[in-house]
Amino acid sequence: MDNRPAPKRMVDGPIEGVMSTEIIFETINLTKKFGALLAVDGVGIKVRKNSLHAIIGPNGAGKTTFFNLLSGTIEPTSGHVIFKGRDITHQPVHRTIHFGIGRSFQITNIFPNLTVFENIRLAAQALGHDNFKFWHTASYFKKYDDRVWDVIEKVGLKGRADTPARTLPHGDQRKLELGMILAPDPEVLLLDEPTAGMASEQVPELIALIQDIQKAGNKTVMLVEHNMNVVMSVSDAITVMHQGKVLAEGTPSQIAANQEVQTAYLGGLYELNI
Repeated sequence: MDNRPAPKRMVDGPIEGVMSTEIIFETINLTKKFGALLAVDGVGIKVRKNSLHAIIGPNGAGKTTFFNLLSGTIEPTSGHVIFKGRDITHQPVHRTIHFGIGRSFQITNIFPNLTVFENIRLAAQALGHDNFKFWHTASYFKKYDDRVWDVIEKVGLKGRADTPARTLPHGDQRKLELGMILAPDPEVLLLDEPTAGMASEQVPELIALIQDIQKAGNKTVMLVEHNMNVVMSVSDAITVMHQGKVLAEGTPSQIAANQEVQTAYLGGLYELNI
């Protein structure tokens, strides 16, 4: 007998409290199978421009696979990904970056032997079509310096520009990864568990940084995060996934009050507080 909760959307219309009604990201019946495993099962969501939209759910709910589909890291079995009204379903990740979609991963993804400055400059060069110009002198890439310094200051690493990435504390490595995502100036940031592995005292600083970037830069942030205090305090909208499907969607207060979410996500052991 299948005891899974039935998929359910809490909100059929606009989500109260989200700043913009313009949809920047949409998925239609998005599905991904790995052999017999149905990792993402007919997911349809709409993400409003300039909002911070969290994706939550228990381990194995399909959150990271869903992000991989949005960013073009993998292709769906069926369904569609729509970005700014354009179907980008079968576009590879190196193309979605040029569309304005930046992506982080659960495991920090940096060049450990390069400095903070060099890491961010490489990310800026990638969008400027200069990432394979190996025989140019360093002076050729000076045109990116202003952008790199601007990003370094935004992510709070100004005093560590010449520091090799491998020697940075984990929290600063997370800031560096965020800087690398910001360097091409994307419209949407897909952040997959950005606080993973961080000490609890470092988390508020990183989250405040993400909020500042989102608000000051008119950016849309989609966030996969297990820290419920973070999710409930910063999100405009929350989508709850369970066993590859959308279980519920709404504001933090709506999600906190949803008994199905309590049961499916937390096993009824804890309460979601805001």
